[in-house]
Amino acid sequence: MHGIKLPPSTNPDSRAISIRIARDPNDLMLVTAIRAAVYLAEQDCPIEEEFDGNDLVAAHFIGFVGTEPAGCLRVRFFGEFAKVERLAVRHQYRRSRISFKLVQASVEYVKRKGFRKIYGQAQDRLVAFWAHFGAKPLGHNRKITFSDFSYTEMVLDIEPGDDAITLDSDPYVIIRPEGDWDRPGVLDISSGRAVSSPLRSAALAET
Repeated sequence: MHGIKLPPSTNPDSRAISIRIARDPNDLMLVTAIRAAVYLAEQDCPIEEEFDGNDLVAAHFIGFVGTEPAGCLRVRFFGEFAKVERLAVRHQYRRSRISFKLVQASVEYVKRKGFRKIYGQAQDRLVAFWAHFGAKPLGHNRKITFSDFSYTEMVLDIEPGDDAITLDSDPYVIIRPEGDWDRPGVLDISSGRAVSSPLRSAALAET
């Protein structure tokens, strides 16, 4: 995926920032640890409010400084828009640009998905941060409160990328691992095998 690089196994620059999509339970554990450190420990958010039942129906981005997991962000999808949320950066990395890199990666990802709007709920103190990416308040005084903070509803209008995935895209691209659409995946490779029906063959062997 454009703009997203896997963290290298050995990184000579301990300050280098890389972003990738969470792909397995170990990655979700990293996401959980980062958000627990930020929202539960620092902001005293109740655990049932932070871990709200949406983590298994979302895409998660993990940001690394060197090889150390330093931040994360969540994206959920609706019919007309994607919602970017749960941006968390560990306190010792807040002087880095990892928060910007996480948002940039998520915006490129949403464009590749073909969406035209990104919706967010920004803590009032962070409205200027989201405005840096072109997000604007969604109407006059569109505010909500939850978990002891006041939030401003914001929206970012975007154009799908030239390489946005559509029904006319290569069908193998559509079934590749999420966010890794530019490299052949295991199902691309499997297409080189002869067409067969292993289940039917097994059933015939039992008769």
